[in-house]
Amino acid sequence: MLRYFKSRTYAWIAGAGLTLAAGAMFAVSGAQAQNKEPIKIGFSMALTGGLAPNGKQALLGAKIWEEDVNKNGGLLGRQVKIVYYDDQSNPSNVPSIYTKLLDVDKVDLVVGPYATAMIAPAMPVVIAKKKVFIGLFGLAVNSKFNYPNYFSMLPSGPDTKPAFTEGFFQVAAAQKPKPATVSLTWSDLEFSKNACEGARANAKKFGIKIVYDKSYPPSTTDFSPIVRALQAANADIVVVCSYPNDSVGMLNAIKELNYKPKMLGGAMVGLQATVFKNKLGPALNGIINYETWVPSQATDATNKFLAVYQSRAAAEGVDPLGYYLGTWGYAYLELLGTAIKETKSIEDNKIADYLRSHTIKTIMGDITFGKNTKGEWAKSRMLQVQYHDIKQGAGLDVWKGMSYQTVLTPPDLKTGDVIYPYEKALQ
Repeated sequence: MLRYFKSRTYAWIAGAGLTLAAGAMFAVSGAQAQNKEPIKIGFSMALTGGLAPNGKQALLGAKIWEEDVNKNGGLLGRQVKIVYYDDQSNPSNVPSIYTKLLDVDKVDLVVGPYATAMIAPAMPVVIAKKKVFIGLFGLAVNSKFNYPNYFSMLPSGPDTKPAFTEGFFQVAAAQKPKPATVSLTWSDLEFSKNACEGARANAKKFGIKIVYDKSYPPSTTDFSPIVRALQAANADIVVVCSYPNDSVGMLNAIKELNYKPKMLGGAMVGLQATVFKNKLGPALNGIINYETWVPSQATDATNKFLAVYQSRAAAEGVDPLGYYLGTWGYAYLELLGTAIKETKSIEDNKIADYLRSHTIKTIMGDITFGKNTKGEWAKSRMLQVQYHDIKQGAGLDVWKGMSYQTVLTPPDLKTGDVIYPYEKALQ
């Protein structure tokens, strides 16, 4: 009996010891997993300055992506951490930020800032470090660099420069009689230069003669002299390639001087953001301008994201809707995250190879990069919309829907017909 008791006691002690050892091993293993360094993803973003209304949307989108990924276990068994700095909408700040991210912060990966003028100055730093790089709304940034590991999060397609105004010229060419002349006015910054280069190509393609083609300094605040020059040129239609504050200044001057060409708009950044819609109100009526997404394209995925974004927008002090950059700020990190997950790697070349060769699902739809397109999409998904019937005092109840905007192109997304000429939409 005593021998039996001793045997059972020794067996229990041995079993308990094994259990404790196994538990300790599990605890150590769990602690090691918890103690793994996060995958750090760095970028600059326009959080102050003229581009901030859009940049702040994109940042909130990026934060929501980070939270979603970490709630679902992270990537490669590690949490993810975004590391970002305010570039103040100033291109000269960008190179030093990316140098700091890579050399001081030692981030694993980088993605682009928002806007062409900010992405372009980051490129030499990124290229020197041989990093994969996804730019956020950069128009033809890689046309000069030809960097194989650059990818554009912008639905402008393979022929990217003309994409911003092609729909505008398509609508013009369909009118009877067809407009014969066009004026181009553009800010002397990278995006506007590229967009108006594309407008020149479209004017030639659609047989419309350019009678005015002049830039203005980015520091311009008084647009009355420019509008008077456009009036003097007396073109049938006018294409404006501008950044947000320019767009507001230009449209206010057009309204004050009662300028009424037959069509007006094209590539005006800023009109997509709620803050500028609130500022302009009825001055938007009749404008035909590019868009990248409108509520008529909503899916379960975009609705799910926007519900989270909009619930946090007020506290974050950002655009209350998030249609323009909130969604894309989430989706461009989705691209990177999917490539990391599928390659089981944070090696830049492996990620770049995956992005080049696969269609990737995002909340903004499936994205495929074209072959020999310098990192642009295989197919354009740019829209041209016309604003109409906007009353003084219009607010979120209007901006969140489709009652004030009509998709004119592309044909498969069209929601109505153009109001032509521009003056008719003002009545």
